[in-house]
Amino acid sequence: VILVLHMTRNMAVSTEEFDFQEHQHMRFNPLKGEWVLVCPHRMKRPWQGQVSKPEEEKIPSFDPKNPLCPGVQRVSGKVTPNYESTYVFENDFCALLETGPEPGEPKHELLRAAAAKGTCRVICFHPRSDVTVSTMSPPEIRKVIDEWANQIEDLGKRHMWVQIFENRGKMVGCSNPHPHCQIWSCDFMPNEGRKSDENQKAYYQKHGRPLLLDYIKVEQQEKTRIIVENDHWIVIVPFWACWPYETIVIPKRHVLRLPDLTNEERDSLASIMKRLLTRYDNVFKVTFPYLMGWHGAPTGRKMQEDNNHWQLHALYYPPLLKSATVRKFLGGFENFAQVQRDLSPEKAAENLQRMSEVHYKDEQPSE
Repeated sequence: VILVLHMTRNMAVSTEEFDFQEHQHMRFNPLKGEWVLVCPHRMKRPWQGQVSKPEEEKIPSFDPKNPLCPGVQRVSGKVTPNYESTYVFENDFCALLETGPEPGEPKHELLRAAAAKGTCRVICFHPRSDVTVSTMSPPEIRKVIDEWANQIEDLGKRHMWVQIFENRGKMVGCSNPHPHCQIWSCDFMPNEGRKSDENQKAYYQKHGRPLLLDYIKVEQQEKTRIIVENDHWIVIVPFWACWPYETIVIPKRHVLRLPDLTNEERDSLASIMKRLLTRYDNVFKVTFPYLMGWHGAPTGRKMQEDNNHWQLHALYYPPLLKSATVRKFLGGFENFAQVQRDLSPEKAAENLQRMSEVHYKDEQPSE
């Protein structure tokens, strides 16, 4: 009796009606098979943590010391050619190599190791250092998309996973301001790709339809988290988003990989990328930092398998939270317990929806 009374006193029974925008709750990420803790009420707390300087800096169009600029010698001794559009080269400091010794049998089951082989490349988006994808023209962005597709076709012939990713800005660890991305291709399924593969397959086996195509229909009915869309693409702040202004970019047609996109879909993607990234920059009137990565069906020997459960998509993870100086950190709870967010996905979507598609640098000054 004493125990029951004690428990009753400590269990506050709320009479409030639940509100997604006010009360703590969890949301399920079906791609990762993980829960995200959402605490929107925490946006009311005053910020007393780190304040970073705004990302804006004066970047020259050409820097004779920048190894990604045309005609500049890199640390390896190789000279970057005088390219005029996109330029691809083997990373001078590859994390993954095509050859090398392998670990062999483990001494104990708790000390397992496995071989890891692959290669790493860099794609320069543009010969000028003072542009970003948001300030490039759609035809220039289209050339980047074509190069992405070319690289997946080439590297996918011999590697099981080809990961395209862009680290945009110092805040997310980018060491070079020149517009570029990286490609790491490997002969194994990395953790994030494996989780997405397993969860999309489980959904497809249960429903007979790709998970993300069903998700598009749900969002089109809800109409609250869609940022931009056109005939071929849709951009959504996912219901399960972890990062403050996280978005997912999905083709409306069933597409497995980037090389499968039609000419129209590639032009359409260039347009949707420019519109999204312009809105990002306009949120805090700063070049918005982000992590971006493409996920598509596995390649290499996996191409011989049935991959119809897959749907191509890109993910953008921007860290900025309340301003150009306040970012989200993955702190103690996120690292030791579960990912968590304060700003609700719906509020983030509302903020992005209000943004102009005219870049703030191109706006006419008010008289």
